[in-house]
Amino acid sequence: MNVFQQPIFYALLMCVAGVGIPIMAALNGNLGAKLHSPALATTILFIVGGVVSLAYLLLSGGMPKPPIKEPIPMYFYFGGLFVIFYILSMTWVAPKFGVGNAISMVLLGQLMSMVVIDHYGLWGALKQTMSMQRLVGLAFMILGVYLTVRRI
Repeated sequence: MNVFQQPIFYALLMCVAGVGIPIMAALNGNLGAKLHSPALATTILFIVGGVVSLAYLLLSGGMPKPPIKEPIPMYFYFGGLFVIFYILSMTWVAPKFGVGNAISMVLLGQLMSMVVIDHYGLWGALKQTMSMQRLVGLAFMILGVYLTVRRI
């Protein structure tokens, strides 16, 4: 099997992606504070991200060759709204609330929503039924978030 298809590769890649979230929050939060506009900082972030995404698309082979034959539900295109909300709120809140506190609360929200999404297999996600082990793990994660930001 290809190394890029191994679960350990996926786990490490997502761990590295997770490292980038607080870095992005600190950079963009401070950019928004210095520009006196979280909206402008968010726009700049998405322009830079759009350029990098377009370059990756072109370097990785461009648009798919065969036309897409099956209809794609409209709600699959709304993921960007959640990203925009996340970036705007993080850019506005992190300088006032702290990057660690903001990221911890985002993590708590992610944990709660991922349990529901995975349990029901919402929006095509891999289904992972709720179990006592998973609930205990979630409780420990919630406790960890609480201990991290307990000064709230």
